[in-house]
Amino acid sequence: MVHIRISDAARFLGVSDDTVRRSISSGALASVTDASGRMAIEGRALAEFAKAQAGSAADAGSTSSARNRFVGLVTAVKTDAVMAQVEMQCGPFRVVSLMSSEAVDELGLEPGSVAVAVIKSTNVIIESLSGSA
Repeated sequence: MVHIRISDAARFLGVSDDTVRRSISSGALASVTDASGRMAIEGRALAEFAKAQAGSAADAGSTSSARNRFVGLVTAVKTDAVMAQVEMQCGPFRVVSLMSSEAVDELGLEPGSVAVAVIKSTNVIIESLSGSA
């Protein structure tokens, strides 16, 4: 089970630490205590919360270069024998990538995992932060 620290959850959601704490206090987001005794959020719960909170990305407000890296949470993984579809929530942006099922297994991608969406041209590549690929 992946536990996400409050500060990391805030960064993934594109909000302040206090906003995440208020979401926990209001009951909108459940917290757990991690191995160090700190308040944290279970990865799957944060992924579901991020999906529910995601706004429209139709007007991002700015343009960017062809090469971008977005850290976020894996919110869904659909696999068959050969291919997989991986969905991520990177702040207010939903990112979807098609890759081999083998790559999903090698990267250990599952809902709640922290990953990086690397965008170049029309391709989106998902990287694991653990560096195990």
